[in-house]
Amino acid sequence: MEDNILDRQKEIEESIRKRFHKKIFSPFAKAINRYELLSPGDKVAVCVSGGKDSMLLAKCFQELKRHDKFPFEVRFIAMDPGYNGHNRRLLESNAKLLGVDLEIFSSDIFDTVVNVEKSPCYLCARMRRGHLYSKAQEIGCNKIALAHHYDDVIETILMGMLYGAQIQTMMPKLKSTNFEGMELIRPLYLVREDDIKRWRDENGLTFLRCACRFTDHCGVDKNHLAGRNLEDESKRIETARLISMMKEFNPYVESNIFRSMENVNVDTVISYKKDGVKHDFLDDY
Repeated sequence: MEDNILDRQKEIEESIRKRFHKKIFSPFAKAINRYELLSPGDKVAVCVSGGKDSMLLAKCFQELKRHDKFPFEVRFIAMDPGYNGHNRRLLESNAKLLGVDLEIFSSDIFDTVVNVEKSPCYLCARMRRGHLYSKAQEIGCNKIALAHHYDDVIETILMGMLYGAQIQTMMPKLKSTNFEGMELIRPLYLVREDDIKRWRDENGLTFLRCACRFTDHCGVDKNHLAGRNLEDESKRIETARLISMMKEFNPYVESNIFRSMENVNVDTVISYKKDGVKHDFLDDY
């Protein structure tokens, strides 16, 4: 049995090195270099939720450590916010299968947000992040790595415009305002979700999708969450569908949305905020 698990680990790791090197590991490494996400001496807490993205992130970090280009430490942490037994076991079994030495700690976040009517997903995400920062700091890490990918970035940009009347993006790294000396990094920033799905499917892997109390079982697709008063998730689904529709007419729409945040012409912006202070073009007209 143990030999079979080791063989599977080798196959999965080999797929990242060979079949998916160009589509997954190369953009992972490119994001780290382009956005200066890692520095020698860093100690990174890779946050694993149990989904496909975070499990892949853990494997990419293992591969990066194998290259040993510069000294840094990595710890793999997972928070159990109140999973049912099936989901907890799936998280643990996948960590074992993939050879990820996962440190799991528990919280009561699901119990806290289950009866919240307004934006429970937003509150849950905020609370999860706070617990992860605390755990990372407790074990001596100076950075936490989250598994947001390219598609999350472009959906966030468009959601901000369509639903929030603002232009902003999901940043590749952020300094924490509540946890001194801590920084959040997103190494999958340039990795496409379709490539993550192909990596999962070609390796025959099954991960957690949504495991919260609103779905209360493993394997619930995002599309099934619409209409359950999960406002933020429904907006993201709508935005993803809109981008998919636009792509039928313009194959470059995704990269154009992404690159728009790198090509902001301040001379043609009516007003903008910097450090919480609003500036108007009339100030210097």
